[in-house]
Amino acid sequence: MRALPTLAVVGATGAVGTVMCQLLSARRNVWGEIRLFASERSVGRRVRCRGEELTVQALTPEAFDGVDVAMFDVPDEVSAEWAPIAVARGAVVVDNSAAFRMDRDVPLVVPEVNPDQVRHRPRGILANGTCTTLAMIVAIAPLHREYGLRELVLASYQAASGAGQVGADALHAQLGKVAGDRMLGARPGDVRQAVGDELGPFPAPLALNVVPWAGGLADDGWSSDEVELRNETRKILGLPDLKVSATCVRVPVVTGHSVAVHAVFATEVDAEEAREVLRNAPGVIMVDDPATGEFPMPIDAVGTDPTWVGRLRRALDDPRALDFFITGDNLRKGAALNTTQIAELVAKELTPR
Repeated sequence: MRALPTLAVVGATGAVGTVMCQLLSARRNVWGEIRLFASERSVGRRVRCRGEELTVQALTPEAFDGVDVAMFDVPDEVSAEWAPIAVARGAVVVDNSAAFRMDRDVPLVVPEVNPDQVRHRPRGILANGTCTTLAMIVAIAPLHREYGLRELVLASYQAASGAGQVGADALHAQLGKVAGDRMLGARPGDVRQAVGDELGPFPAPLALNVVPWAGGLADDGWSSDEVELRNETRKILGLPDLKVSATCVRVPVVTGHSVAVHAVFATEVDAEEAREVLRNAPGVIMVDDPATGEFPMPIDAVGTDPTWVGRLRRALDDPRALDFFITGDNLRKGAALNTTQIAELVAKELTPR
């Protein structure tokens, strides 16, 4: 019988790669050998994964020899260069960067939504969506199947760690500077003055503030994160003409992306029926009791796998529309977990029964 497939984790020492290793230790084991790769500065480090200490290796073409599946969490340009190399050496690549997401020959996979797409990989690459899309889509998809989605109006509340470890570090540093001064936030410019020039990856202070921007500059004043939410939702759901309008906002939360959703459907909706649809949806947990203060919030969702959904109600002015709030751990389902789940689907395909 064929041995269990060999897995490579590329970017194993980053914020998401670290969570990947934690998940590999906690989830059902479907892998034989596991190899860890990272940048030169991390080569030689020892990382605990699946109960053993593994040495981080340098990224070379030969390092992929014998690898069946490779999970990538590296910058776009690194994925663009190295994913085809891994495929040429015989691996199926599951990539968490933006390098291949909108490539027509690369499926954008969410196992709870379109697992069948895993088998259609002409380039040998499977893409993972952005963390904000993934937090939202596992709740949107079952409602679409029930009612037929026509339009989405979204406002995201994105955590600092969505910009990487440097984002989380910047928020903590800024919080340290403003902590204890109860006068801050009372006068124009006082928070900027207290934080100084150490903004990290953000265009303005994040502590005691919200920044209505996430991502790079796209066309016509849109941010790249907003455009990605639109394009990825269309691709995952197979709705190329879906109307999607998003405003992405960075908030002073370490981990946990949230989205306020206004969803318009083809048919009239009932709030209690929609709750039942979501209660039975894989990867979703309902937290929805405003009378007792039970809401989906990032401080509760952090470190957990499901998408938390609540504040669900039928729109006041449109019987075909629902409004609800979603939150999820952007380092888990929003990145490491979804990548791991896709890789496990490939492992199942490669492992004989």
